[in-house]
Amino acid sequence: MDSSSPSSHEGLEDILLARWSDRFFAWLIDFIIVTIGIIIVSTLLFLFFLLFYSNGFTSINGEEQQSFTKPPNFFISSIVFFFYWLYFESTSGQSIGKRILNIKTTNLEGKIAKRKDIAIESFGKSFLLPFDVILGWIFTNERRQRIFGRLGNTIVIKIKTKQKDIQVDSANRKYIKD
Repeated sequence: MDSSSPSSHEGLEDILLARWSDRFFAWLIDFIIVTIGIIIVSTLLFLFFLLFYSNGFTSINGEEQQSFTKPPNFFISSIVFFFYWLYFESTSGQSIGKRILNIKTTNLEGKIAKRKDIAIESFGKSFLLPFDVILGWIFTNERRQRIFGRLGNTIVIKIKTKQKDIQVDSANRKYIKD
């Protein structure tokens, strides 16, 4: 019996891979939520320092300091995003955006991924997303993984399964594209 026959992978759960568009919209929802959170925290910190340390906004030569009025830089925002995704995806496999779109980050077997693997995947998404996605598209495989998804052995799945566009990998597990 060949490895592509249906009976050769009975007992294994079929995995429905999430669409790139669903993944993008989940990321966009997360981006909006986290950005709003960063703006609120930055504003509250600014108001706190303005109210309690207003003399700290004037430098020695009398010019106003702008450090608290600027939004956080890319690095600080990326750290916040990293910990957001690390927490949510290592505990339930779903960020808020993924929960809304009914998709989930898992290991290659469709189970909750290890925290280390989620950290690798989240790093690429937080700090190097354009590079990570573009190379993932160029070198895409049957599992629709970004580069850091491959490095962390994670996939993004649709929670509800449908039977379409079935592919069987070398371990006889079916990966179904939504």
